[in-house]
Amino acid sequence: MEPLLLSKAKRGLFYTVVWSLLGISVALILTRAVIVKMLPYDNKSEMSVVLNMPEDTTVEQTYLVAKKIADYLAKQKEVKYYQIYAGVPEPYDFNGLVRHYYLRTRPYYAQIAIELVGKDKRKMESHAFAQYIRPMVQKIAYSMGATYVGVSEVPPGPPVLAPIEAEIFGPTLSSERTFAKEVLKLFRKDKEITDSGIYLESNAPKIDFVINQARAAQFGVSKKDIVRTLRIATAGYEAGIIQSTDTEAVPIEVRIARPYRTIQNLENLEIPNKKGQLIPLSNLITVVKSPIHKTIYHEDLRRVVYVIGDVAKGAGAPFYSIWDIRKKILSIPNPYGHVSELWMSYPKLMNHIYVRWDGEMYITLQVFKDLGVAFGGALFIIYILIVGWFKDFKTPGIIMSPIPLTLVGIIPGHFMMDAFFTATSMIGFIALAGIILRNSILLVDFAEQRMKEGVPLHVAVVEAGVIRTRPVLLTAAALIVGAFVIIFDPIFNGLAISLIFGTIASTALSLVLIPVMYYGSKSKTLEACPTPEEISKDLRS
Repeated sequence: MEPLLLSKAKRGLFYTVVWSLLGISVALILTRAVIVKMLPYDNKSEMSVVLNMPEDTTVEQTYLVAKKIADYLAKQKEVKYYQIYAGVPEPYDFNGLVRHYYLRTRPYYAQIAIELVGKDKRKMESHAFAQYIRPMVQKIAYSMGATYVGVSEVPPGPPVLAPIEAEIFGPTLSSERTFAKEVLKLFRKDKEITDSGIYLESNAPKIDFVINQARAAQFGVSKKDIVRTLRIATAGYEAGIIQSTDTEAVPIEVRIARPYRTIQNLENLEIPNKKGQLIPLSNLITVVKSPIHKTIYHEDLRRVVYVIGDVAKGAGAPFYSIWDIRKKILSIPNPYGHVSELWMSYPKLMNHIYVRWDGEMYITLQVFKDLGVAFGGALFIIYILIVGWFKDFKTPGIIMSPIPLTLVGIIPGHFMMDAFFTATSMIGFIALAGIILRNSILLVDFAEQRMKEGVPLHVAVVEAGVIRTRPVLLTAAALIVGAFVIIFDPIFNGLAISLIFGTIASTALSLVLIPVMYYGSKSKTLEACPTPEEISKDLRS
């Protein structure tokens, strides 16, 4: 420390190097060498394949596509069990509740629930396995006419509708849907976005049998008989059950076989009237063909169209994929010209097209914002307490200076461990601030005590660094050992990395930086500064 006390130029160079290290560490995040994400991927034993077919697909056809995918999954040694659910939703958890899986009750919907072998019996983690099977699953599904297929993983944190979610708001329903389709095209062209889809049905045909009430009355046939006949022919009628001693009850269903369930055959059905005469159904009904009614979604009382996606390539975090594609989306032409982008709020006036980013992006911004506000409030309270103790406004700034320097260890630590900077990493950064402040207070308080005893400033700051090194290192070592036990946890390893590497860097820097900064601050107030020769003589003695 002697050269730093003797020369202002060397002190300035030292400060420059320290803050340059901080700038380089922050640059690792800006250059995407360290990825910011809400939570890292967890290693779960469950996942599912979500399949959507065209709206006019029968449940039997949907099942055949799902079975083709399941046959591929059955060949993977990581798969222990699978179960196909066609036309009905799989048993859903909180994730399924948020993603509306309970609404998947149409014949063109299917899900494949997958149970993986134990974590100790497979080399790949669940996310890596999902990435591995996704290309082949998509190839099989889309080659057989699927409109959407995705590999849904159990989220490590709060469930969202999709990791990447663009909510489209607009003045009219048609403008929203047109713009959303263009957004979907950009999603599917992007190399980092996968499992892209839209909450909008295609133009599937709908057939209505409209009863001609006048002709029905003329032929003496009731509307009830017409409806019952058509329902039995198409949806079926449970005539009874087959009961045996070794199996469950099996329902007996009467219905026209699907190959013969055509409009012409249905019109040729005959219904007896009150006189016992058989009246062809074609005399009583009119067949009307029209497109199906499409679902209209609302959020916070605003009409919306959802475009969703996932991240399986590149950075692996939705933030970066959204940041790369957002300019293309905002430049999509539309009748209203202007496109507004929203991150944390909803549109107030529906006068043009709005794109609101939700999903994991919203959760990430919300969590980091709340943590940042809480951290700022804590720092303010700490500053007030230190001011009250030392009766000085400069000293708290010196004591608190190592807090940002923890990033010199935290961010490079994540880079070396190839880990995401997550919400738990941020919690570790906040927790580390209090620990580092304790070390700084020990150094400054010891120096002031020695100065009150008549020891010169340059000797007091050096003694503070020397004598307090052992307790500071013991505190740091205890923290590192305690944090090491959670470094292998897939969720909380960010917390451990922040505590371990942040402690190492900040401890090494603060043992020198705090005494030097304190000396530089107090030396300006001394009436007579000692000469360099006197400083060297005192330090060597």
